[in-house]
Amino acid sequence: MPSQRVIVVTGASAGVGRAAARAFGRQGECVALLARGEKGLAGAANEIRAEGGTALEIPTDVADYQQVEAAAARTERELGPIDVWVNVAFSSVFARFADVRPEEYRRVTEVSYLGYVHGTMAALSRMRPRDRGTIVQVGSALAYRGIPLQSAYCGAKHAIQGFTESLRCELLHEHSRVRITMVQLPAVNTPQFTWLRSRLPEHAQPVPPIYQPETAARAIVHAAAHPRRREYWVGASTAATLLANAVAPGLLDRYLARTGIASQQTGEPQPHQAGNLWEPADRETGHDYGAHGEFDRRARFGGVQPALSRHHGAVALALLAGGAAALGRRFR
Repeated sequence: MPSQRVIVVTGASAGVGRAAARAFGRQGECVALLARGEKGLAGAANEIRAEGGTALEIPTDVADYQQVEAAAARTERELGPIDVWVNVAFSSVFARFADVRPEEYRRVTEVSYLGYVHGTMAALSRMRPRDRGTIVQVGSALAYRGIPLQSAYCGAKHAIQGFTESLRCELLHEHSRVRITMVQLPAVNTPQFTWLRSRLPEHAQPVPPIYQPETAARAIVHAAAHPRRREYWVGASTAATLLANAVAPGLLDRYLARTGIASQQTGEPQPHQAGNLWEPADRETGHDYGAHGEFDRRARFGGVQPALSRHHGAVALALLAGGAAALGRRFR
């Protein structure tokens, strides 16, 4: 049996999942890496081993429950009982809702929402009998606030939020010592803007401010160590977005209607981008994309805020109300 924890990370081949897997490896953990792209998985495994951790690469499409269940069984067979399961994997389409095809919407939902359900089922079926373990759901400010051009992704993140809250209540009712927590992320500089399917006229970009994936990774590692908090918010922009949505959602609708389309495009022509919806971009004939995207010069490192308590939340909302009213005068 290994002396360190056994961690499973989905979407571990690139982006936030890659950075989180590397951060766990730096702590000497045993990390099972789940993703479709074999080039990315191999790169992540090499990084973990270089950091002193143990890596197990398991090519997995999280949209297929049988593959996820098989990955969980292999993890426990080769590394030991799973202590932490981190759900990160997703895919999406950058497009107006009217331009997304039904089969694409279904696929995004199967990967980006049902992938979390499948991972949680596989983890919980092992953790619940042992009455221990932690599940970390990597969410987004978009779990609370939908934005244009990302309806499928926003829908999946909203669904994860509701599903996780429901499950948390069930675990509390059972007095279970299995913990489930969420990490809500801001815009992050990952390869998704290079490899997601896009039908935009201009190249897609994160909505500023943009954070580096290592910021998200630190939050995930922290949440795994301190799962009693129901949520963690990464970056001040996430907290501001969630609070603004709570104070004046209609106002935010109008603001995003005016600014949300242009702010997600660079102004440069959109290159041909078939995307990774059906096949991984880092398949055998592709290359390893790593954790970072194209926006290193604009990305920053930020902090992690535990979700505000009811008292502090009320104070923050009161302070924000004045700013929301001022925005309303400008954008209505």
